[in-house]
Amino acid sequence: MRSTSEQADGPDGPSGEVGGGAGGLPAPEEHAYPDHWEADVVLRDGGTARIRPITADDADRLVSFYEQVSDESKYYRFFAPYPRLSAKDVHRFTHHDFVDRVGLAATVGGEFIATVRYDRIDDRGRPASTPADEAEVAFLVQDAHQGRGVASALLEHIAAVARERGIRRFAAEVLPANTKMIKVFTDAGYTQKRSFEDGSVRLHLDLEPTDRSLAVQRAREQRAEARSVQRLLAPASVAVVGAGRTPGGVGRTVLRNLLGAGFTGRVYAVNPGLGPGETELDGVPAFPSVAAVGAPVDLAIVAVPAERVPEVVADCGEHGVRGLVVLSAGYAESGTEGRARQRALVRQARSYGMRIIGPNAFGIIDTAADVRLNASLAPEMPAAGRIGLFTQSAAIGVALLARLHRRGAGLSSFISAGNRADVSGNDVLQHWYDDPATDVVLLYLESIGNPRKFTRLARRTAAVKPVVVVKGARHSGSAPPGHRVPVTRVPHATVDALLRQAGVIRVDTVTELVDAGVLLAGQPLPAGPRVAILGNSESLGLLTYDACLTEGLRPQRPLDLTTAATPADFRDALAAALADDTCDAVVVTAIPWVGIEGTTEVLAASLREAVAGGGAAGAAKPVVVVHVEMGGLAEALSAATSTRPAPARTRRPTAAAPAPVPQGAPEAPEPPDPAAPARNIPAYPAAERAVRALAEAVRYGQWRRQAADPGRVPEYDAIDQAGAAALIDRVLAERGAGQESRGVTLTTDETGELLGRYGIAVRPALPAPGPDEAVAAAARLGYPVALKTTAPHLRHRPDLGGVRLDLATEEQLRTAYAELTEALGKPEELQPVVQAMAPRGVDTVVRAAIDPAVGAVLSFGLAGAASELLGDTAHRLIPATDRDAAELVRSIRTAPLLFGWRGSAPVDTPALEELLLRVSRLVDDHPEIVSVALEPAVVAPGGVSVLGAAVRLAPPPPTTDLGPRRLPSY
Repeated sequence: MRSTSEQADGPDGPSGEVGGGAGGLPAPEEHAYPDHWEADVVLRDGGTARIRPITADDADRLVSFYEQVSDESKYYRFFAPYPRLSAKDVHRFTHHDFVDRVGLAATVGGEFIATVRYDRIDDRGRPASTPADEAEVAFLVQDAHQGRGVASALLEHIAAVARERGIRRFAAEVLPANTKMIKVFTDAGYTQKRSFEDGSVRLHLDLEPTDRSLAVQRAREQRAEARSVQRLLAPASVAVVGAGRTPGGVGRTVLRNLLGAGFTGRVYAVNPGLGPGETELDGVPAFPSVAAVGAPVDLAIVAVPAERVPEVVADCGEHGVRGLVVLSAGYAESGTEGRARQRALVRQARSYGMRIIGPNAFGIIDTAADVRLNASLAPEMPAAGRIGLFTQSAAIGVALLARLHRRGAGLSSFISAGNRADVSGNDVLQHWYDDPATDVVLLYLESIGNPRKFTRLARRTAAVKPVVVVKGARHSGSAPPGHRVPVTRVPHATVDALLRQAGVIRVDTVTELVDAGVLLAGQPLPAGPRVAILGNSESLGLLTYDACLTEGLRPQRPLDLTTAATPADFRDALAAALADDTCDAVVVTAIPWVGIEGTTEVLAASLREAVAGGGAAGAAKPVVVVHVEMGGLAEALSAATSTRPAPARTRRPTAAAPAPVPQGAPEAPEPPDPAAPARNIPAYPAAERAVRALAEAVRYGQWRRQAADPGRVPEYDAIDQAGAAALIDRVLAERGAGQESRGVTLTTDETGELLGRYGIAVRPALPAPGPDEAVAAAARLGYPVALKTTAPHLRHRPDLGGVRLDLATEEQLRTAYAELTEALGKPEELQPVVQAMAPRGVDTVVRAAIDPAVGAVLSFGLAGAASELLGDTAHRLIPATDRDAAELVRSIRTAPLLFGWRGSAPVDTPALEELLLRVSRLVDDHPEIVSVALEPAVVAPGGVSVLGAAVRLAPPPPTTDLGPRRLPSY
């Protein structure tokens, strides 16, 4: 494919001359190197590449790159044989102004593997400068790297650059035989036109992102990041770098753990200190370097001192290693010098296309039968199971592995990421989303590097399998050492609310994490909150009943089987409860029999028999057991073998061709069948723990059912998006708000105008610097009126007497004015205003704010003490749907005040929900709006009146999840 400037004369023709500008235009102004365009990306096969602008220093790299491109690819690029680049070509392709002419390169190991460039053109296809908004685009990908998704990634980034520089459309000319390049454009999801002219295909792409282009981008992101994690978990060969010559030490321990687990691939030991004739360690081939192995190495476990890691990374990168697990400590957790060392480690590894788990990691485990990888410090390989476990802390990882083992819960895979400088919880969510071996995801997180992306991925994953999260370091006020995360202004409580909105099961402790995990992995989801309770202890049954009420469940009266009940009685009672249509879950309570041995195993067998019979009969109800001092019952119950057909557990990648680029969002994997027979019956030593885990399953099941219909973002009349944008641009231009500005607060008139363009009317408040002005204002507005102060120290403080309501006459207004100034101060201090009375109702507050990490958040609560003192506020991500708005209104604890509490008239909640949705639409349409506050918004039985409003603008903040794909940089 070629660009317009190359069509007439070839790349070395007159239009390629740089000195006098293209097409007679003056030489473009030079701009500073745009380092924010640099990005690391994950490619389709799971490897990484770096995308960056091409500069004049890249001449030799460009020539070397071009020499490695086949004649066919060169022909497709220039529409003619073009074996080599001339000096003028090299100059043109490496000298850019970063505005009208831009070139980007994808690099691996510092060398080019692909390039893309655009040249701005006018409506006749000639070279142009701003304000022309179209550009010709052309790609060239090295043959060895075609099929890796490099061109698709470059298109995302060059399109983002073009939009930043005011370019709205791309044009491209492609030979019909160049089907791969045509597919890159057609699969991108942008609005496009295609024509056939002079033997070539002419494509025009509108660069405005569409729902389809965003879905394509995220589908590619999911497949690439999932593949990158799969490559780490299922290597065909592993080298342990730093395996000691004598027993003991981290490296030698990992080597023995690999061998002890029965890893199915090839294992190598690497130690540069090997003596003459030393060719084996623990029975595996040993070498002084990765280069000396002489065979492919997919994964390297690095267990050497931090100062030696760079040479190990270089050795691995230069010999094709795909990924690293860095166990070495001494990085960001150790201070400023360690943070610099960690940044250098990530840059070095990514430059070779490798991904990193760690540093300071505990290791990774995969229990698939064709892998059996224990590349960790865990001495025992966990049993195979359905739980995926991710932790950032090694200590917590050890504790969770031990607890899950004691509960009889097996794992599909385990990742302990340490400082998570590269691979993070977001990456493993991408992998587990469509991993058929994983039914439940458990995450212990001490920090969330990209909350917005995490929320998006968690919502998608939670739609098909449970995601349970415990968040450490919630109250420390800072990220743990070694974890660099974006600064967020949103409180942890708000982040928790947003995670729950996304379907995440949020728990407070690692004990609750395990409790919920074993239930969700072993039992079907409950269809509702109705709980049957049965057992041989009346007291334990009542405790369970109370715990159910505390958790918001609907328990039935406990069935007391009496202490004389036999295991057969338990079996029959449980079978009856499972067949009962009036309950959705069953809690079995059990205390030991007196003087009878061997009943624990018999009871476990009886309960399993009842559950198996219930499953065969079509009942899909979870069963949990609460036991008191019945040693061995939990183990006996967890020993049940699965009656569900096990899916294929093959993980190791095959030699099949890469999957085709998706046309839209990734197809959701088949969710676990909720009607499948249960496997393990979870047992708990306390009623509260069992019921809490069951309640989380009930709430999650309800969310899953609702998630099937997430609602829609309504379209409303009386919205003037263009007018609002013009007002915002004018205000920012007049107030001089630059990128470093903290923002501009709109005046009262500007606020009213902006909100009015979205159908949000703010009741006017006229200034009253004196009693005569107050009377004049009242005459203009019409009685009755309110007189209130607007001084910052008195605003929204009715308890201080700064508001006088229902003033129906001039006399009442003058009296109120005199009382107000006498009690609180001079008019110039109080800044009093007069406002027409609104219908009586409930005072509420509606807010929206932009957080650089979380994104746009819509909040709602009742005005005053309920939201300010008690924190009774609900939150949803923007854009909000009609379902979100309805849930927002109903989810605060004081919501009954809106629905006729104690005989009061219900307020107009549909009007309130419309107000919330209009605010959501306003903020979503205009990223320059960084905060909106409507306080109070009085909701009456017949409408909503906004009495006060404030809006703040600022240049759009950088987003962490809406631009082209990129890995985080730390």
